[in-house]
Amino acid sequence: MLTRLHDTLRLRTSPAIFFGAAGVIVLFVIATIAFTEPLDAAVTSASDWLLAQFGWFYILGVTIFLAFLIFIAVGRFGRVKLGPDDEPPEHSGLAWFSMLFAAGIGTILMFWGVAEPISHFGEPPRGASLGIEAGTPAAAVDAMNFTLYHFTLHTWTIFTLPALCFAYFIHKRNLPPRVSSIFQPILGERIHGPIGKTIDIVAIVGTVFGIAVSIGLGTLQINGGLSQLFGIPENAGWQLIIIGVVTGVALISVSLGLDKGIKVLSNANIIVAICLLIFIVIAGPTLFLLKGTIEAFGSYLVNLPELALWNDTFADTGWQSGWTVFYWAWTITWSPFVGIFIARISKGRTIRQFVSGVLAVPAGFSVIWFGIFGFASFDIELNGEGGLVDRVVTDGDIPGALFAFLEHYPLPFFVSIVAIVLVVVFFVTSVDSAALITDTMANGHEDFNPLGQRIFWALSIGIITATLLVFSGTGGLEALEKTIILVGLPFFIMGYFQMYALYRALREDAGELPPMRTRHWKKVLPPEEYARRQDEDEHDTSDTVVDPEAADEVPVMADPYVDEVDASAADDSPGRRRRLPEGTISSRTGSAKITYGRAED
Repeated sequence: MLTRLHDTLRLRTSPAIFFGAAGVIVLFVIATIAFTEPLDAAVTSASDWLLAQFGWFYILGVTIFLAFLIFIAVGRFGRVKLGPDDEPPEHSGLAWFSMLFAAGIGTILMFWGVAEPISHFGEPPRGASLGIEAGTPAAAVDAMNFTLYHFTLHTWTIFTLPALCFAYFIHKRNLPPRVSSIFQPILGERIHGPIGKTIDIVAIVGTVFGIAVSIGLGTLQINGGLSQLFGIPENAGWQLIIIGVVTGVALISVSLGLDKGIKVLSNANIIVAICLLIFIVIAGPTLFLLKGTIEAFGSYLVNLPELALWNDTFADTGWQSGWTVFYWAWTITWSPFVGIFIARISKGRTIRQFVSGVLAVPAGFSVIWFGIFGFASFDIELNGEGGLVDRVVTDGDIPGALFAFLEHYPLPFFVSIVAIVLVVVFFVTSVDSAALITDTMANGHEDFNPLGQRIFWALSIGIITATLLVFSGTGGLEALEKTIILVGLPFFIMGYFQMYALYRALREDAGELPPMRTRHWKKVLPPEEYARRQDEDEHDTSDTVVDPEAADEVPVMADPYVDEVDASAADDSPGRRRRLPEGTISSRTGSAKITYGRAED
C-alpha cells in the first residue's frame, strides 16, 4: 500500500522510511493540538523524571565521545583515509575550513553569544557549591568557563562522532548516506530491513525536531528584536508570522538548489557575522576584550576536566537540567544533519586530519566569538551602565539579550537590524540545508530527487516549530527544552553503538598488526662473576657476556602494504609484481636501519 501511494505521488524515496517519519510528525502535530494539556503534562513529567535520573548520563556521554575521538585520532587508525587510499582531498585546506565554519555554527552564536555569559554572570552555576557571588569578577571567570564548555569542544564532539562515522561508511564502504549505514558492522544486510528502517525513521524525526528547536530559538530572538525596535508584541501570533516568513524564504532557497541557495546565503551571512564581531571589538573596550578572551581560553583549558564531569552532586540545584543537559540533548538530535554535511565535504582526509579539523576550527572560532561578546557584556555590567543582568536573568528575557547588549554600542538601531537579518538568514539556511539532508537520509542516495520531497521536509520543520512554540501548552523556551530532552535520549544510546561500529569496521578493514618482534640479547654478568665462572667447570659461559651483545640480528619489518615476491622476477612477468625498493617501513619513512656489531674482545 505504501509503495502504491508512493508511486501515485510520484515520489522517489524509500516508502517505509519516508511515510514512517512523516507519520510520526503528523501524529505529533495532531496529538499536540487535540490533546494539548494531557500531552504537555505527560511530556513535563517524563522530562522531569529523565533529568532527575539520567542527567548524568547525558553529561558523561559527551565526554566519553570526546575521549573516543581523541583515541581514534592519535592511534594507528588516525592515518586511515576517508575514501580511496590513493585519492587526495576534494577540497583545499582553506576551503574545507571555511565550510566547517559554516556548518551549523551560526544558529548557536547569534542566540547565545550574549545570553549565555551574562546569564551565568548574574546567576553563577557553582555559586552554591563554591560560594561565588553574582556580578563579581569570579562570577565572570566561571561564566566564561561554562560558556566555552558548552560551545566549543563538547558541542563539536557531538557533531564530529556521527560525522566521522558517516564519512567512513559513505566514502570507505560506499554505503547509503543514512544513519543505519553506521550500524552495518553490527547488522550486516539488515540495515535495509526493519531494524535499519527504524533507525533511519528515528534519525529523521530527531533531526526535524532538533532543527525545529533551533528555529524556535531564532523565532523568539527575532520576535524580541522586533519588539525592542518597533514595539511589536511578543506573542504567539507574531511568532507564527515569523515562522511562516522564515519557512517561506527557506522554500525559495530549497527551490533554487545548493549552489544558488544555501551556498550564496551562507557565504554572505558569514562575512556579515565577522563584520559584526569586528565592530564590537573596535567600538568596545578593545584591549579588555582581547586580554579577556585569551585569559578565558586558558581558564577553560585548566578547568575542562572538572567541568566535563561536574554533576552538581552536593548542591543539587538542578541548574544543569536547563543548561548543559538541554544543550547536549538539543545538539545531538540534529547531529545527523550536520554530520552528513561535514562527511560530504571531507572525502580524502585522514581520520586524524578530520577529527583535529572538525574539533579545532569551529571550536576555535567559538572561543573568539563568545570571548568577545562575553567580556563586552561583563564590561557593561562592571564598568558601564549595566542593565543586562536585570534584563536577562531577572526578567528572563534571554531571546532579547543580544539587542539589549547592542543598545550600549554606536548605531544601535542599524546594528540591531543587521543582527535580525543575520538571525533570519542563519535560520533560513538551517531549514534549507536540513531539508536537503533529511531528504537524502530518506532516499538513501544523493542523486536527483523531486523538489516536492525537499519542500515537504522544509514545511515539516516549520510546522513542528509552530507546534512546539504555540500549541504545546507550556510554550516558549521551556516547551522546546522539555521536548528535546526526551527526543535526545535515543541518540545518546545510539552514540555508544556508533563508537563500537566504527572501531569494529576499522579493525576489519585495516587488519590486525602482528606482535612486535625484537632482538634477543645474551645474558650479561658483572666482570668479576664472569671471570669466576670461567674458572669453574660446572658453569657454561657460552651464552653469557660482560659487554651487552645481541644474540641475533635486528628484525626487518616488511611493509604489509607491499607484496612480498621474488626480487629477481622479471618486470613483465605475468601475475608477478616486482618488489619495490622502498618496501620496508624504515626505507619508506626515511629512517636508517640500525646495525650493531659484536663487541671487541
